[in-house]
Amino acid sequence: MSSTNVTIAAGPRSQPEPFEIHVEAAVLSDLHVRLRETRWGDVADDDGWKLGTNPGYLRDLVTYWAHQYDWSVQEAALNRVPQFTAAVDRARLHFVHAKDGAPRLPLLLLHGWPDSFYRFHKVIPRLRETFEVVVPSLPGFGFTGPVRRSSPEQQNRQSAQLLWRLMTEVLGHRRFAVAGGDGGSALAQLLAIDHPESVVGIHLTDLGWHVANADRSKVSKVERKYLEAGEKRFMADGAYVMVQSTRPQSLAPALNDSPVALAAWIVDRFHSWSDAFEVAFPKDELLTNIMIYWVTQTIGPSMESYRAEVVSPSLSVADHVDVPVGLALFPNDIGGIPPRAFAERTLNVQRWTEMPRGGHFAAWEEPELYAGDVTSFFQAVGGSWGAI
Repeated sequence: MSSTNVTIAAGPRSQPEPFEIHVEAAVLSDLHVRLRETRWGDVADDDGWKLGTNPGYLRDLVTYWAHQYDWSVQEAALNRVPQFTAAVDRARLHFVHAKDGAPRLPLLLLHGWPDSFYRFHKVIPRLRETFEVVVPSLPGFGFTGPVRRSSPEQQNRQSAQLLWRLMTEVLGHRRFAVAGGDGGSALAQLLAIDHPESVVGIHLTDLGWHVANADRSKVSKVERKYLEAGEKRFMADGAYVMVQSTRPQSLAPALNDSPVALAAWIVDRFHSWSDAFEVAFPKDELLTNIMIYWVTQTIGPSMESYRAEVVSPSLSVADHVDVPVGLALFPNDIGGIPPRAFAERTLNVQRWTEMPRGGHFAAWEEPELYAGDVTSFFQAVGGSWGAI
């Protein structure tokens, strides 16, 4: 059990209200003006992706964005998935709620950064055949937007508490399953630690960032090698973390004001953390995710948890998840595949799957592999789920 608990007292909440995305024409017109008037500067294409987003690729993406990408088509596709909002304390949470008629285990899917609820758009149809699927826009992201915090340094734990209240108080579920990656992995672990009575189990695609703080004197040689490889990779590819955790107020206004800057910053992460970037992430899909940040102006709020985690980490290597844990590990994720013994230091691992391909945005990049593993895990651990 964590030594630091943040409780959000019962406060205003509401019944779910149907929600549809509708972006005003003026917002889209302003975007196209900004795209057409981009000041490119003199940047050579010779280094490819070694110094960040490839300038040639970015120019092609922006040209496509300005002249071929059709937001109205993407907006209509997003609105074919049932969406709602509900007031919970200081937040109005946006979420997808996809279910069929029969009672099924509720499954809470949690995205990270710099994606959005759109991370799961390919697996929702697959998973709703087995589960009642709930996919929120996390606090600070997308159509949930900024959330006033009673304790800013404990943002992740407060977000986890809001999500627990969404599932239990708004949607009425005593027990539910959770799956997530990146920031969603941390939130899933917090939910399991703070509310084991509610969480049937958690399915993760990574261990979470807190494992980097492991005591090197207490790990095996294999574990130490894994940690050292992670440090080396961080020094080569972790500039985004350092900026967002130390100087977010310098970065956020630039990304919020320039669609090209926003695209360059986000696309760099998708390229760095995937197996087959242009195959896995077609321009229409990349731009739809970027558009969610652009039209909601949430790139700044989405980065707030980085600073909060530096000031006061919400998880430590002393925390342990006791509910069943399934891990689906994709080879080109940020940290690679860890030793199982290392994962078992903090997690009650019941399923361990090393995938043949794929990266950080697993549900998006490899939807069949991801959905299949999530389904198999929760079918295995849930012989009797009790009241849901």
